[in-house]
Amino acid sequence: MRRQSVNFKMIFRVIGFLLILEGLSMLTALPFSWFFHPEGLTDYHVFKGTSDFHPILFSSIITVLVGLFLAIYTRRAKRNTTLKKEAYLLVSFSWIAISIFGALPFYLSGYFHTYTDAFFETISGFTTTGASILQDIESIPQGLLFWRSLTHWIGGMGIIVLSLAILPLLGIGGMQLFSAESPGPTADKIHPKVKEMAKRLWGIYLLLTLIQMGLLMLGEMSFFDAICHSFATMATGGFSTQNVSIAAYSPYIQYVIIVFMILAGTNFSLHYFMLKGKWSKLKNNEEYQLYIAIIAIATIVITLGLILKNNEEIEEAFRNSLFQVVSIITTTGFVTTDYLLWPTELWVILLALFFVGGSAGSTGGGVKVMRILILIKNSLLEFRRLIHPHAIIPVRLNHRPVTQNIVFVIISFFLFYVATFAIGTITMTFIGLDFVSAIGASASSLGNIGPAIGSLGPVENYAHIPDLGKWVLGFLMLLGRLELFTVLIIFSPTFWRK
Repeated sequence: MRRQSVNFKMIFRVIGFLLILEGLSMLTALPFSWFFHPEGLTDYHVFKGTSDFHPILFSSIITVLVGLFLAIYTRRAKRNTTLKKEAYLLVSFSWIAISIFGALPFYLSGYFHTYTDAFFETISGFTTTGASILQDIESIPQGLLFWRSLTHWIGGMGIIVLSLAILPLLGIGGMQLFSAESPGPTADKIHPKVKEMAKRLWGIYLLLTLIQMGLLMLGEMSFFDAICHSFATMATGGFSTQNVSIAAYSPYIQYVIIVFMILAGTNFSLHYFMLKGKWSKLKNNEEYQLYIAIIAIATIVITLGLILKNNEEIEEAFRNSLFQVVSIITTTGFVTTDYLLWPTELWVILLALFFVGGSAGSTGGGVKVMRILILIKNSLLEFRRLIHPHAIIPVRLNHRPVTQNIVFVIISFFLFYVATFAIGTITMTFIGLDFVSAIGASASSLGNIGPAIGSLGPVENYAHIPDLGKWVLGFLMLLGRLELFTVLIIFSPTFWRK
């Protein structure tokens, strides 16, 4: 039986609808542009003028028109069920497309000097990395800052999961797309239908965002700052409206953000079960237990180190260490202090957390705690297998056996992750970064974290990196957000064989 070729028309049709949604999303930034800078309504210098109102509006129009063109041009595309190849291509192309057009408001406004800078900021937003080239964030108009934060919020749960609500209308099954965006160990299924699952996940996502906004405003944070920081927190992104990030706010606000970073880094299906009163799901979840244990142990060690070596007050040391540990492990990237000024052994602990990440089924990036847990379990079982070579001893997670195939996939993922990190580090050294900064840039971009080490520390930015380096790091961000295989498989010769 002859296999079907890739249905590119359907891929571009879906991308067209996504661009329409993206263009309409840009319009939500206009009220903030008008409210904070009403004089911008009379500034008609669309290209690199003094206002952000018309650049955002013009970018929205361009994006919607291109989306409409693709949707109309491919209207006769066959609406057959999506093949796995199409799913991988659709996910990868979608993230690239929305980043290309999402950069237009930044570039046309003139606040980003080159398209490379604008694209870097945008893909950093959509991949929830939070790495920025901005040297003076507070000089950027609020309309652009809102769009910058909104890219986080959209990318947090995944633009593909968001689009699952419209895919049935196109005759495309959604499970392949969800699997393509989240390969490896998957979260507990909430509902067998992907469309219903997407709705419930986004409902929880929206609910937590609104609750955090309310709590932040109780701490006297402005409505604008509250919405931007809530977007960034729930997406585990890290874009702030302040040059000094969360250090600009009170301890109360810092603790609120800590709590919601932990929630954002937790498997979202656990939030659903907790809302349903099924607390046993949380109590018996081994990944969640390890996730909390890592946070607790790292926080205690760093707190003691800050008290004993830096003579910091107990509460301040605890708050700074807890904030930075949670920010790094959840790959959010907010900062309250320059951790590179800590004793070396303390910030090295944070560097180790760069390779952990949040829980599977969360908005966090990185390797994921579940993969780390299964790798540890499998390694420990090798001792028993050596003693009993003929025994079948499966890895168990939450008292259920994990198939050997999943274990092999996780081992392969980890090896690819380490290899990609190494190649990224070497590449960045050739581009001109010192070795320590290259390590930080590669680890941070691949893990979707944002702040790094060396010249890319928590109080620095990515503006000084050469343009080629920004494109390389943007590619690493995409690899990390789509968990390597989704993108790398496209470069495999086997993928293109019929």
